[in-house]
Amino acid sequence: MQNTETLERLYKISERGSTVKQEVIGGLTTFLAMSYIIFVNPSILGMTGMDKGALITVTCLTSALATIISGVWANAPFALAPGMGLNAFFTFTLVLGKGVPWQTALGIVFMSGVFFFALSLGGIREKIAYAIPVPLKIAVGGGIGLFITFIGLINLGLVAANPATIVGLGTMKTTTVIGIVGLLVAVVLEIKQVKGGMLIGIVTSTVLGFITGDIAVPESIVSLPPSIAPIAGKLDIVGAFKLSLIGPIFSFMFVDLFDTLGTLISCSRQAGIVDKDGKIKGFGRMLYTDVFSTIIGSVLGTSTVTTFVESAAGVAVGAKTGLASLVTGILFLLALFFSPVVAVVPGYATASALIIVGVYMFKQIVDLDFKDLKTLFPCFIIIVMMPLTYSISIGLSLGFLSYILIHLVTGDFKKLNLPLIFIGILCLVNLVI
Repeated sequence: MQNTETLERLYKISERGSTVKQEVIGGLTTFLAMSYIIFVNPSILGMTGMDKGALITVTCLTSALATIISGVWANAPFALAPGMGLNAFFTFTLVLGKGVPWQTALGIVFMSGVFFFALSLGGIREKIAYAIPVPLKIAVGGGIGLFITFIGLINLGLVAANPATIVGLGTMKTTTVIGIVGLLVAVVLEIKQVKGGMLIGIVTSTVLGFITGDIAVPESIVSLPPSIAPIAGKLDIVGAFKLSLIGPIFSFMFVDLFDTLGTLISCSRQAGIVDKDGKIKGFGRMLYTDVFSTIIGSVLGTSTVTTFVESAAGVAVGAKTGLASLVTGILFLLALFFSPVVAVVPGYATASALIIVGVYMFKQIVDLDFKDLKTLFPCFIIIVMMPLTYSISIGLSLGFLSYILIHLVTGDFKKLNLPLIFIGILCLVNLVI
């Protein structure tokens, strides 16, 4: 009884129309919906040469810390973890694409967090976010969705390099078939709204990999978490201070900005934490939680930590307070001790999660106005150029610049503003360099 009263005092559970049981179920649901990140993030960042064992620990640790802060300090039912799309940008655009050392890439993430914090002061961040046309924000989400789907198809082996057509259908190897089976399982479960459908798809492919002998069975299931020493504190902030890296810094910041605001605005209304004036309760603390999590995450050794839209799954079953986030965070801490199992999960098994998350992100484009070519064209450029140039920042830059140029040439100046022009200049610098 006393424990219930303490929780009530800390989280205002009944005031928000919830119960302790409802919050626990909400926290568990959110964890199941986003637990795929434990497998996928180390798989993606590990391609840079970063230690996979350390990445498993850091992924769980940063997700737990950030989500617990969200729950305890901001009293918000929203979980955080290394963001999808942002980890792909880190690996495929910066490290593998531009040849930037992963240590410097972590420094870039750190700087994006610092700039993000500076923009948070005085509400500047919100002003910039609201100055960017909504269609462009939608297109960024759609483009990233297409980009990570492309990566997922490559990891699956379904898409491969082809000297005649640049890309083509890959060879149907055993691992490809196993990955497709896992993908089908995940898709069917997601359609039936089974909690943790993507996680089950990953597990299915992994188990089949054990059966076929493509994956070695781990020596143990539970163990102490791998050390984070190989990547923690290894960020190179000085190396990030280059003119050629301004574009990536702001790309990280803007994508994180769009993700965070979009998730908070859409989920807060559903959670019932919007006041009569339409303002989100604790909005400032939620934004600062996101910023601090990114900075802490870069120091520990991972790409941008951001608010996960999968939090909507927990909200949908009744989560309305930070107690749900506390439950989610504790589950991430418990996941630390299952690293031997996570470490053997192959890329073709996690590919299903990349593809399905890509679908969820891409479906946002339904909100675009397909009759307004003036806006549709730059949105289309963003969406197609991200996967075709294998770069989120280039796709974003080309789309923003085309939007500004089209509106300048057609004399539609009322759709332009100083923050948008400033972003355009940064995009131009990014392309030129």
